[in-house]
Amino acid sequence: MDSMRRTIDWDGDAIVIVDQCALPDTLQTLRLHILDELIGAIQRLAVRGAPALGAAGALGVALAARAHPDDPDTVRAEAERLAAARPTAVNLGWGVRQALASLPDGPDAVLASAQALLDDDERVNRQASARAGELILDLCERRPLRFLTHCNTGRLATVAWGTALGAVKHLALAGHVESVLVDETRPLLQGARLTAFELAEAGIPYRLCPDSAAATALARGLVDCVVVGADRIARNGDVANKVGTFPLALAAHHARVPFVVVAPESTLDPDVPAGDAIVVEERAADEVTHLAGRAIAPDGAAAYNPAFDITPAEFVTAIVTEEHVFAQGVWRAS
Repeated sequence: MDSMRRTIDWDGDAIVIVDQCALPDTLQTLRLHILDELIGAIQRLAVRGAPALGAAGALGVALAARAHPDDPDTVRAEAERLAAARPTAVNLGWGVRQALASLPDGPDAVLASAQALLDDDERVNRQASARAGELILDLCERRPLRFLTHCNTGRLATVAWGTALGAVKHLALAGHVESVLVDETRPLLQGARLTAFELAEAGIPYRLCPDSAAATALARGLVDCVVVGADRIARNGDVANKVGTFPLALAAHHARVPFVVVAPESTLDPDVPAGDAIVVEERAADEVTHLAGRAIAPDGAAAYNPAFDITPAEFVTAIVTEEHVFAQGVWRAS
Protein backbone atom coordinates (compact mmCIF):
# COMPACT_ATOMS: atom_id res chain seq x y z
CA MET A 1 0.00 0.00 0.00
CA ASP A 2 2.98 2.32 -0.39
CA SER A 3 1.13 3.99 -3.26
CA MET A 4 -1.25 5.43 -0.68
CA ARG A 5 -0.07 5.68 2.91
CA ARG A 6 -3.51 6.60 4.21
CA THR A 7 -6.68 4.60 3.77
CA ILE A 8 -8.66 7.84 3.48
CA ASP A 9 -7.34 11.31 2.72
CA TRP A 10 -8.10 14.68 1.13
CA ASP A 11 -6.56 15.55 -2.21
CA GLY A 12 -7.26 19.04 -3.48
CA ASP A 13 -10.96 18.88 -4.21
CA ALA A 14 -11.95 15.31 -3.37
CA ILE A 15 -11.85 12.56 -0.76
CA VAL A 16 -9.54 9.75 -1.82
CA ILE A 17 -10.09 6.27 -0.39
CA VAL A 18 -8.65 2.81 -0.84
CA ASP A 19 -11.54 0.82 -2.32
CA GLN A 20 -11.74 -2.05 0.17
CA CYS A 21 -14.32 -3.88 -1.94
CA ALA A 22 -11.64 -4.45 -4.60
CA LEU A 23 -9.11 -6.08 -2.26
CA PRO A 24 -7.26 -8.38 -2.29
CA ASP A 25 -7.41 -8.69 -6.08
CA THR A 26 -6.83 -5.04 -6.87
CA LEU A 27 -5.36 -2.17 -4.88
CA GLN A 28 -7.18 0.84 -6.26
CA THR A 29 -8.27 4.24 -5.06
CA LEU A 30 -11.48 6.15 -5.60
CA ARG A 31 -11.94 9.92 -5.78
CA LEU A 32 -15.21 11.07 -4.21
CA HIS A 33 -16.30 14.58 -5.19
CA ILE A 34 -19.85 14.70 -3.84
CA LEU A 35 -21.50 13.56 -0.64
CA ASP A 36 -23.69 10.94 -2.30
CA GLU A 37 -20.55 9.21 -3.61
CA LEU A 38 -19.15 9.08 -0.09
CA ILE A 39 -22.39 7.77 1.42
CA GLY A 40 -22.51 5.09 -1.26
CA ALA A 41 -18.91 4.09 -0.54
CA ILE A 42 -19.68 3.84 3.19
CA GLN A 43 -22.81 1.77 2.68
CA ARG A 44 -21.17 -0.73 0.34
CA LEU A 45 -18.13 -0.90 2.69
CA ALA A 46 -15.61 0.54 0.25
CA VAL A 47 -14.56 2.53 3.31
CA ARG A 48 -15.17 0.86 6.69
CA GLY A 49 -13.70 0.47 10.15
CA ALA A 50 -14.60 2.71 13.06
CA PRO A 51 -11.67 5.19 12.92
CA ALA A 52 -11.80 5.39 9.11
CA LEU A 53 -15.52 6.14 9.32
CA GLY A 54 -14.78 8.96 11.75
CA ALA A 55 -12.43 10.45 9.17
CA ALA A 56 -15.06 9.92 6.46
CA GLY A 57 -17.63 11.76 8.57
CA ALA A 58 -15.39 14.78 9.01
CA LEU A 59 -14.30 14.91 5.36
CA GLY A 60 -17.90 14.47 4.22
CA VAL A 61 -18.92 17.59 6.13
CA ALA A 62 -16.04 19.39 4.42
CA LEU A 63 -17.43 18.30 1.04
CA ALA A 64 -20.90 19.56 1.99
CA ALA A 65 -19.54 22.86 3.30
CA ARG A 66 -17.67 23.49 0.05
CA ALA A 67 -20.75 22.59 -1.99
CA HIS A 68 -23.01 24.92 0.04
CA PRO A 69 -20.73 27.70 1.33
CA ASP A 70 -23.57 30.12 2.05
CA ASP A 71 -26.16 27.68 3.33
CA PRO A 72 -25.21 26.25 6.75
CA ASP A 73 -28.68 24.75 7.24
CA THR A 74 -28.24 22.59 4.14
CA VAL A 75 -24.77 21.57 5.31
CA ARG A 76 -26.22 20.46 8.65
CA ALA A 77 -28.98 18.52 6.91
CA GLU A 78 -26.43 16.81 4.65
CA ALA A 79 -24.29 16.04 7.70
CA GLU A 80 -27.24 14.39 9.40
CA ARG A 81 -27.83 12.24 6.32
CA LEU A 82 -24.17 11.24 6.30
CA ALA A 83 -24.16 10.32 10.01
CA ALA A 84 -27.12 7.98 9.43
CA ALA A 85 -25.31 5.99 6.70
CA ARG A 86 -24.21 3.33 9.24
CA PRO A 87 -26.17 3.60 12.49
CA THR A 88 -24.12 1.28 14.73
CA ALA A 89 -20.71 2.86 14.18
CA VAL A 90 -20.44 5.76 16.62
CA ASN A 91 -17.26 7.17 15.06
CA LEU A 92 -19.08 8.24 11.90
CA GLY A 93 -21.34 10.62 13.82
CA TRP A 94 -18.44 11.69 16.02
CA GLY A 95 -16.41 12.75 12.98
CA VAL A 96 -19.39 14.62 11.59
CA ARG A 97 -19.81 16.55 14.86
CA GLN A 98 -16.10 17.39 15.06
CA ALA A 99 -16.18 19.02 11.63
CA LEU A 100 -19.56 20.73 12.13
CA ALA A 101 -18.15 22.59 15.14
CA SER A 102 -16.07 24.67 12.70
CA LEU A 103 -18.95 25.42 10.31
CA PRO A 104 -19.55 28.99 11.60
CA ASP A 105 -15.99 29.83 10.50
CA GLY A 106 -16.57 28.75 6.91
CA PRO A 107 -15.69 25.87 4.55
CA ASP A 108 -11.92 26.29 4.86
CA ALA A 109 -12.16 25.97 8.64
CA VAL A 110 -14.28 22.83 8.30
CA LEU A 111 -11.71 21.26 5.99
CA ALA A 112 -8.88 22.23 8.34
CA SER A 113 -10.74 20.59 11.22
CA ALA A 114 -11.24 17.41 9.19
CA GLN A 115 -7.59 17.29 8.16
CA ALA A 116 -6.51 17.76 11.77
CA LEU A 117 -8.70 14.80 12.74
CA LEU A 118 -6.94 12.66 10.12
CA ASP A 119 -3.52 13.78 11.32
CA ASP A 120 -4.45 12.80 14.87
CA ASP A 121 -5.81 9.37 13.99
CA GLU A 122 -2.51 7.61 13.44
CA ARG A 123 -1.04 9.03 16.67
CA VAL A 124 -4.09 7.99 18.69
CA ASN A 125 -4.21 4.47 17.30
CA ARG A 126 -0.48 3.90 17.65
CA GLN A 127 -0.76 4.97 21.28
CA ALA A 128 -3.77 2.72 21.97
CA SER A 129 -2.24 -0.29 20.24
CA ALA A 130 1.10 0.16 22.02
CA ARG A 131 -0.70 0.23 25.38
CA ALA A 132 -2.66 -2.85 24.38
CA GLY A 133 0.55 -4.64 23.45
CA GLU A 134 2.02 -3.94 26.87
CA LEU A 135 -1.14 -5.22 28.56
CA ILE A 136 -1.18 -8.39 26.45
CA LEU A 137 2.40 -9.15 27.48
CA ASP A 138 1.29 -8.86 31.11
CA LEU A 139 -1.70 -11.14 30.51
CA CYS A 140 0.02 -13.90 28.55
CA GLU A 141 2.91 -16.05 29.76
CA ARG A 142 3.67 -17.92 26.53
CA ARG A 143 6.17 -16.44 24.05
CA PRO A 144 6.01 -15.93 21.17
CA LEU A 145 2.26 -15.32 21.09
CA ARG A 146 -0.45 -16.88 18.96
CA PHE A 147 -3.30 -14.47 18.24
CA LEU A 148 -6.82 -14.83 16.92
CA THR A 149 -8.43 -11.84 15.18
CA HIS A 150 -11.87 -11.10 13.79
CA CYS A 151 -12.82 -8.75 10.93
CA ASN A 152 -10.20 -6.12 10.02
CA THR A 153 -8.67 -3.72 12.53
CA GLY A 154 -5.49 -2.66 10.77
CA ARG A 155 -4.52 0.29 8.65
CA LEU A 156 -7.45 -0.35 6.31
CA ALA A 157 -9.89 0.21 9.18
CA THR A 158 -8.21 3.45 10.24
CA VAL A 159 -6.52 6.37 8.59
CA ALA A 160 -3.04 4.87 8.65
CA TRP A 161 -2.10 2.39 11.41
CA GLY A 162 -4.65 0.16 13.12
CA THR A 163 -6.22 -0.71 16.47
CA ALA A 164 -6.27 -4.41 17.45
CA LEU A 165 -4.14 -5.41 14.48
CA GLY A 166 -1.93 -2.45 15.33
CA ALA A 167 -1.23 -4.12 18.69
CA VAL A 168 -0.25 -7.32 16.87
CA LYS A 169 2.09 -5.32 14.64
CA HIS A 170 3.69 -3.60 17.64
CA LEU A 171 4.36 -6.98 19.25
CA ALA A 172 5.56 -8.53 15.99
CA LEU A 173 8.15 -5.79 15.58
CA ALA A 174 9.45 -6.70 19.04
CA GLY A 175 9.61 -10.40 18.14
CA HIS A 176 6.69 -11.47 20.33
CA VAL A 177 4.35 -12.93 17.67
CA GLU A 178 4.46 -16.51 16.44
CA SER A 179 1.36 -16.42 14.22
CA VAL A 180 -2.15 -15.08 13.77
CA LEU A 181 -5.34 -17.04 13.15
CA VAL A 182 -7.50 -14.84 10.94
CA ASP A 183 -11.25 -15.39 11.09
CA GLU A 184 -12.67 -15.19 7.57
CA THR A 185 -15.43 -12.94 8.97
CA ARG A 186 -18.45 -13.92 6.97
CA PRO A 187 -20.43 -12.96 5.03
CA LEU A 188 -18.20 -10.29 3.44
CA LEU A 189 -14.84 -11.85 4.39
CA GLN A 190 -13.11 -8.78 5.80
CA GLY A 191 -10.68 -11.09 7.58
CA ALA A 192 -9.82 -13.21 4.55
CA ARG A 193 -9.72 -10.29 2.13
CA LEU A 194 -8.31 -7.45 4.25
CA THR A 195 -6.60 -8.69 7.41
CA ALA A 196 -4.78 -11.45 5.54
CA PHE A 197 -3.70 -8.84 2.98
CA GLU A 198 -2.26 -6.64 5.72
CA LEU A 199 -0.50 -9.46 7.56
CA ALA A 200 1.08 -10.69 4.32
CA GLU A 201 2.18 -7.13 3.61
CA ALA A 202 3.74 -6.88 7.08
CA GLY A 203 5.40 -10.30 6.85
CA ILE A 204 3.56 -11.67 9.90
CA PRO A 205 2.77 -15.42 9.72
CA TYR A 206 -0.95 -16.17 9.58
CA ARG A 207 -3.51 -18.84 8.76
CA LEU A 208 -7.12 -18.32 7.70
CA CYS A 209 -9.74 -19.78 10.00
CA PRO A 210 -13.42 -20.40 9.20
CA ASP A 211 -15.49 -18.45 11.73
CA SER A 212 -17.09 -21.71 12.83
CA ALA A 213 -13.66 -23.20 13.67
CA ALA A 214 -12.53 -20.41 15.99
CA ALA A 215 -14.09 -21.90 19.13
CA THR A 216 -12.38 -25.22 18.41
CA ALA A 217 -9.02 -23.48 18.00
CA LEU A 218 -9.51 -21.82 21.39
CA ALA A 219 -10.62 -25.04 23.07
CA ARG A 220 -7.60 -26.92 21.69
CA GLY A 221 -5.13 -24.39 23.10
CA LEU A 222 -4.05 -22.95 19.76
CA VAL A 223 -4.62 -19.33 20.80
CA ASP A 224 -2.96 -17.25 23.52
CA CYS A 225 -5.00 -14.06 23.08
CA VAL A 226 -8.00 -12.83 21.09
CA VAL A 227 -7.74 -9.21 19.92
CA VAL A 228 -10.63 -7.35 18.28
CA GLY A 229 -11.73 -3.79 17.61
CA ALA A 230 -15.03 -2.06 18.32
CA ASP A 231 -17.61 0.06 16.53
CA ARG A 232 -19.31 1.38 19.68
CA ILE A 233 -18.60 0.86 23.37
CA ALA A 234 -21.34 1.48 25.92
CA ARG A 235 -20.74 3.20 29.25
CA ASN A 236 -20.79 -0.12 31.10
CA GLY A 237 -18.17 -1.69 28.79
CA ASP A 238 -20.49 -3.65 26.49
CA VAL A 239 -18.94 -3.78 23.02
CA ALA A 240 -20.60 -3.57 19.61
CA ASN A 241 -18.35 -5.08 16.96
CA LYS A 242 -18.50 -7.10 13.75
CA VAL A 243 -20.99 -9.95 14.04
CA GLY A 244 -19.23 -13.05 15.28
CA THR A 245 -17.36 -11.22 18.03
CA PHE A 246 -19.77 -12.31 20.80
CA PRO A 247 -19.35 -16.07 20.19
CA LEU A 248 -15.57 -15.55 20.12
CA ALA A 249 -15.75 -13.86 23.52
CA LEU A 250 -17.83 -16.74 24.89
CA ALA A 251 -15.37 -19.31 23.57
CA ALA A 252 -12.39 -17.35 24.90
CA HIS A 253 -14.05 -17.09 28.31
CA HIS A 254 -14.64 -20.84 28.35
CA ALA A 255 -11.03 -21.52 27.33
CA ARG A 256 -9.67 -18.92 29.81
CA VAL A 257 -7.95 -17.02 27.01
CA PRO A 258 -7.66 -13.21 27.30
CA PHE A 259 -10.13 -11.30 25.12
CA VAL A 260 -8.85 -7.76 24.48
CA VAL A 261 -10.62 -4.92 22.68
CA VAL A 262 -8.53 -2.07 21.23
CA ALA A 263 -10.25 1.14 20.12
CA PRO A 264 -9.80 4.92 20.18
CA GLU A 265 -11.60 7.06 22.75
CA SER A 266 -13.91 8.26 19.95
CA THR A 267 -15.51 4.78 19.95
CA LEU A 268 -16.73 5.23 23.53
CA ASP A 269 -20.36 6.33 23.76
CA PRO A 270 -21.15 7.57 27.29
CA ASP A 271 -24.71 8.38 26.21
CA VAL A 272 -25.44 4.66 25.82
CA PRO A 273 -25.65 3.00 29.25
CA ALA A 274 -25.44 -0.61 28.03
CA GLY A 275 -25.28 -2.72 24.89
CA ASP A 276 -29.00 -3.37 24.68
CA ALA A 277 -29.48 0.30 23.78
CA ILE A 278 -27.20 0.08 20.72
CA VAL A 279 -28.98 -0.03 17.36
CA VAL A 280 -27.58 -2.97 15.37
CA GLU A 281 -27.50 -2.46 11.61
CA GLU A 282 -29.02 -5.22 9.50
CA ARG A 283 -27.78 -5.57 5.96
CA ALA A 284 -29.20 -6.94 2.72
CA ALA A 285 -30.02 -10.63 2.39
CA ASP A 286 -28.00 -10.99 -0.80
CA GLU A 287 -24.77 -10.65 1.20
CA VAL A 288 -25.67 -14.07 2.64
CA THR A 289 -27.52 -15.66 -0.27
CA HIS A 290 -24.90 -14.71 -2.88
CA LEU A 291 -21.11 -14.92 -3.10
CA ALA A 292 -19.25 -12.79 -5.64
CA GLY A 293 -22.54 -12.20 -7.42
CA ARG A 294 -23.40 -15.90 -7.67
CA ALA A 295 -26.37 -17.39 -5.83
CA ILE A 296 -25.42 -19.92 -3.15
CA ALA A 297 -28.95 -20.37 -1.77
CA PRO A 298 -32.32 -21.13 -3.38
CA ASP A 299 -34.20 -18.29 -5.05
CA GLY A 300 -36.24 -16.36 -2.53
CA ALA A 301 -34.26 -17.53 0.51
CA ALA A 302 -34.64 -15.13 3.40
CA ALA A 303 -31.65 -14.23 5.57
CA TYR A 304 -30.85 -12.87 9.00
CA ASN A 305 -27.84 -10.62 8.41
CA PRO A 306 -26.91 -8.34 11.33
CA ALA A 307 -23.68 -6.46 10.67
CA PHE A 308 -22.73 -6.36 14.36
CA ASP A 309 -23.32 -8.09 17.66
CA ILE A 310 -23.02 -7.01 21.29
CA THR A 311 -20.44 -8.59 23.61
CA PRO A 312 -21.34 -8.07 27.29
CA ALA A 313 -18.59 -6.52 29.39
CA GLU A 314 -18.39 -9.61 31.61
CA PHE A 315 -16.79 -11.55 28.74
CA VAL A 316 -14.22 -8.83 27.92
CA THR A 317 -10.85 -9.09 29.65
CA ALA A 318 -9.93 -5.49 28.88
CA ILE A 319 -10.77 -2.55 26.64
CA VAL A 320 -7.76 -0.41 25.78
CA THR A 321 -7.90 3.11 24.35
CA GLU A 322 -5.18 5.72 24.02
CA GLU A 323 -6.14 7.06 27.45
CA HIS A 324 -7.94 4.36 29.45
CA VAL A 325 -8.16 0.68 30.26
CA PHE A 326 -11.51 -0.85 31.20
CA ALA A 327 -11.13 -4.04 33.20
CA GLN A 328 -13.17 -5.77 35.89
CA GLY A 329 -15.99 -3.28 35.43
CA VAL A 330 -13.85 -0.19 36.07
CA TRP A 331 -12.41 2.49 33.77
CA ARG A 332 -8.95 3.67 34.79
CA ALA A 333 -6.35 5.93 33.21
CA SER A 334 -3.76 3.84 31.41
